[in-house]
Amino acid sequence: MQSFKFQIDGKPYQTEVISAEGNIVEMLVNGKKYSVEVEQDITAPISVAPAAKTTPSSAPQQAASTVSSGETQTVKSPLPGSIVKIVANEGTAVKEGDVLLIMESMKMENNITAEVAGIVRKVYVSVSQTVMQDDPLVDIG
Repeated sequence: MQSFKFQIDGKPYQTEVISAEGNIVEMLVNGKKYSVEVEQDITAPISVAPAAKTTPSSAPQQAASTVSSGETQTVKSPLPGSIVKIVANEGTAVKEGDVLLIMESMKMENNITAEVAGIVRKVYVSVSQTVMQDDPLVDIG
């Protein structure tokens, strides 16, 4: 499930894409479900994660995802846009969920976050650069 955090006029929004078919996108915005019509068909598949399982608080917590030694994970652009700010430079240690960079798409700023913990090995983009969906942004290893 793709999720994005952004602010409009100082008000925070948390969005999650549930599904996309043709030009209709089902999404949650601050917990409320919306059906959104976009200008063009969504041709790239959107992966939808299974519903989160709840566990009792006494259950052991799972460790955050980390990249195995010698492996790298490439963070790709979730949608077309322009790079506004690079937060994590090469050599920066990041945790799962840390903001790597901020990009603007459809006049909204989107935080691009690390999906795993590790070290930023390569930054493929620069500020003001335009990127397309699935372009590589950052390698974490």
